[in-house]
Amino acid sequence: MPTVRRPRVAVLAYDGVRLLDLAAPLEVFGTAGAYEVVLCSPGGVPVTASTGTVLSVAADAFAVRAHTVVVPGSSTLPDGPAPPGLVAAAAALAASASRVTSVCTGAFVLAETGLLDGRRATTHWRHAAALSRRYPRVTVEPDSIYVRDGHLLTSAGVSAGLDLALALVEDDLGPQAAREVARDLVVFMQRSGGQSQFSVPARTPRPRHDALRAALDAVAADPAADHSAAALGARVGMSARQLARLFRAQLDTTPSRYVEQMRLEAARGLLEAGESVTGAARRSGLGSDETLRRVFLRHLGVPPSTYAARFRSTR
Repeated sequence: MPTVRRPRVAVLAYDGVRLLDLAAPLEVFGTAGAYEVVLCSPGGVPVTASTGTVLSVAADAFAVRAHTVVVPGSSTLPDGPAPPGLVAAAAALAASASRVTSVCTGAFVLAETGLLDGRRATTHWRHAAALSRRYPRVTVEPDSIYVRDGHLLTSAGVSAGLDLALALVEDDLGPQAAREVARDLVVFMQRSGGQSQFSVPARTPRPRHDALRAALDAVAADPAADHSAAALGARVGMSARQLARLFRAQLDTTPSRYVEQMRLEAARGLLEAGESVTGAARRSGLGSDETLRRVFLRHLGVPPSTYAARFRSTR
């Protein structure tokens, strides 16, 4: 019988590459067993990762033709020029590829080639503003784990490379194959591309005022409790009006909006864990199915049932 040619995945290595950005896709595609995985570099020379690890490569990136290209990130890319030959190598690989992807700050390389012009993309949240400033023609989505725009896929920091690679395996081989890979690697398969990179408390500046900090901690501890402006103010020894002024001055929001964001995050976590829509509405403090639906549509653009369905796969 003739040999069936496996899709080739080219992972681009270079001096200073972040080792986990590179290793995670290698492990996922290698474990899937249905791909020919090639580690390449500009010129085909060995490279030194950010950890000091010297990596041998199998091919010169300029000579490789691949179905899928993976460009990992490096801590140096947001602040300075790319290593010699890297951008040209990425462009050469992308020219004949069906899919072009990046992990973390690898998006800076794809942006430098011009491939992301007029496209949506993401990167590590810490560097999203720098990517947007340097490449204004790219629409940066800083709060996504990965973004798919046509044949171009970009992902957030480090572990998001696992999520992206698992999603591609699911595209190619189906959800059962992706689940088997995730099980073998002992990682979760549930994080969809639209899931937030970081939580509401993590992206909220820690306020200077003790009472405001206490209010935020109370909401985080039990989102479903009574957090009306009056109740929250009484809990921290302030009037509702005083507390509202603090929220506006230090967080640029209102108590009710912050509580809604926290309850939305709680509801998302419950749905991701398999809770029903009704259960998620009740346990998050949003109350009814209809309220939960309105909040999801307003903030996420999808109803909760659709959101929950994503977590049965990587989509």
